[in-house]
Amino acid sequence: MSSPSDSLATPAAISGVAHGLLDCRRCPRLVEWRERVATDKRASYRDESYWGKPVPGWGDPQARIVVVGLAPAAHGANRTGRMFTGDRSGDWLYAALHRAGMASQPEAVSRDDGLTLSDCWVTAAVRCAPPANKPLPQERDNCCVSWLAPELGLLRRRRVLVCLGAFAWDAVMRTLSAPRPRAAFGHGAEATIAGAGHEGRDLTLLGSYHVSQQNTFTGRLTEPMLDQIFYRARELAD
Repeated sequence: MSSPSDSLATPAAISGVAHGLLDCRRCPRLVEWRERVATDKRASYRDESYWGKPVPGWGDPQARIVVVGLAPAAHGANRTGRMFTGDRSGDWLYAALHRAGMASQPEAVSRDDGLTLSDCWVTAAVRCAPPANKPLPQERDNCCVSWLAPELGLLRRRRVLVCLGAFAWDAVMRTLSAPRPRAAFGHGAEATIAGAGHEGRDLTLLGSYHVSQQNTFTGRLTEPMLDQIFYRARELAD
């Protein structure tokens, strides 16, 4: 019989996955790109030390809501070492999480900026910054099998996965072996994967347009639209 603590992810277990991830060199193209970007820095960050390694997920290990993005940004998380930190996409995401009561502050500028998350975990389908922000199918599969699947397995209170963009939606569907036909991605789309949650509970995927500048600058994604996603995520988690 399991004890109550067995149903919860431990910081040590999560850290174990993160430490293993940091040594990953399974995708040569991504390794070459992330390290080249860390050397050939953007002029505005020339005095900073870039992370230049795979980026682990982070947040509350007891989270019921998991946010899944595409991959680290070359001069965002690949620079700072924390998902969605140090770029405009992160500005949008963490401001929305703050408004939803899941982030302690609306800004995310560095790993030691004091930001904490509550009932939320932030991760990505691919953990290395990809050229042109476009991972190859094999790179996606390598990362999802080696890192996303074990990570989700440790987040044992998971109830809702907010997928930022079609790439994350598809990657999560594949990672969880969702049966076909699979629901199509869309902003506000919902899909239930039976038995994919902790102790055989159903797991809900909730789609959102990605918080990329392409979407936020053009108005395809607005703050009220993003707020509605996290309002719905809280509702589903409850």
